[in-house]
Amino acid sequence: MTGIPIDFVLFALTLIGVAVLQRHTLAVALTGLAAITLFKLAASPFAEGSGAAGLVAHLGNEWVLLANLLGLLLGFALLSKHFEASRVPAWLPRLLPDDWKGGFVLLAMIFVLSSFLDNIAAALIGGTIAGVVFRGKVHIGYLAAIVAASNAGGSGSVVGDTTTTMMWIDGVPPLAVLEAYTAAVAATVIFGIPASIQQQRYSPIIRDAAAGIRIDVVRVFIVVLILAAAITVNVVVNVRYPGWGDRFPFIGAAVWVAIVVCAPLRRPHWEELPGALRGSIFLLSLVLAASMMPVQKLPPASWHVALGLGFVSAVFDNIPLTALALKQGGYDWGFVAFAVGFGGSMIWFGSSAGVALTNLFPQGKSVFAWLRAGWHVALAYVIGFALLLTLHGWKPDAPHRLPRPAAAHVSPDAMHRSATITSGETTWSFG
Repeated sequence: MTGIPIDFVLFALTLIGVAVLQRHTLAVALTGLAAITLFKLAASPFAEGSGAAGLVAHLGNEWVLLANLLGLLLGFALLSKHFEASRVPAWLPRLLPDDWKGGFVLLAMIFVLSSFLDNIAAALIGGTIAGVVFRGKVHIGYLAAIVAASNAGGSGSVVGDTTTTMMWIDGVPPLAVLEAYTAAVAATVIFGIPASIQQQRYSPIIRDAAAGIRIDVVRVFIVVLILAAAITVNVVVNVRYPGWGDRFPFIGAAVWVAIVVCAPLRRPHWEELPGALRGSIFLLSLVLAASMMPVQKLPPASWHVALGLGFVSAVFDNIPLTALALKQGGYDWGFVAFAVGFGGSMIWFGSSAGVALTNLFPQGKSVFAWLRAGWHVALAYVIGFALLLTLHGWKPDAPHRLPRPAAAHVSPDAMHRSATITSGETTWSFG
């Protein structure tokens, strides 16, 4: 295997299985996770130790991330149904242009929402609106664009994406990632126009809202309260009390507290949970499997490596990649923010927003259909990155790590050990 650890071979086979067996993605992901876990137990120790004790310790490090993801994916699935039942999506055609520009304006709205909301929520709200204004027929290329818009919008904001929030907690100044919007805005134009034309040809936007639509103000209030709970807890836990976010899934819990508190006002669509749970387990299986990969460090920081991080993020969880980059240092953080934030849009399971949206639109759960119809997303990534490099240049930020209490430090929690693969002049170290 030319030195490639078997752990990576098993993970690659899992991803290939997901791509090929699109009707059995959950079974493939669970099988791959089981195979990787058994191999780690038998022959490749976890970063935390070998055997069952190492597995338990590893799960102890990862459970907060997994629980937060589960809480957000399930909670925001209910939020999207509250939003749909509020009748706001049915009213919105009054504001959207009647041709392909209506689809583009919707993508721009998702971009703006994601700059301060979680990208899962932004994608689901956008997908809910799209399902109504396009009569339930949403092109896969437009689904890819919704995910890309939600990820692009959060890439330059330290409250818009988990990865940029990690950078902020670790000491990267918020203004250091703001330059990512140079690439993100350009990318949104590049993928947004062809995606909107695709959608208009596939199923034109509703020209006029139906007469007599009455917005359910109570459901709008519930949606706002759930989102406010998530945003407030995210800021309080990660900024005011750094380190707390590693101890308990506060954000996911806050979303569910808001849902339960509001249940007497309007009944949540509990029937949505089984389908959302299947999609959530799929993503959590891939995230947990990725966390077991023996990655110790990235190649020396450069714009080439930052560009590569975007493509890797399409198949590999961007949270450990971001943690590794922060540990290593020497990056221009605006480039990294765009790469790890936007890169996962290129494949449907490359980001949690993509998994959440394809729970609403299962036709998107095909890697080949996503790549074929969403070709403009990959093109937008490359052009957006090139534009950022041209206008700003690669300027590694000054070291951001300052002495502070250990609790305020975001560590990669076991990013890992040591075999080496060399390709050209770039060295990737594994364990």
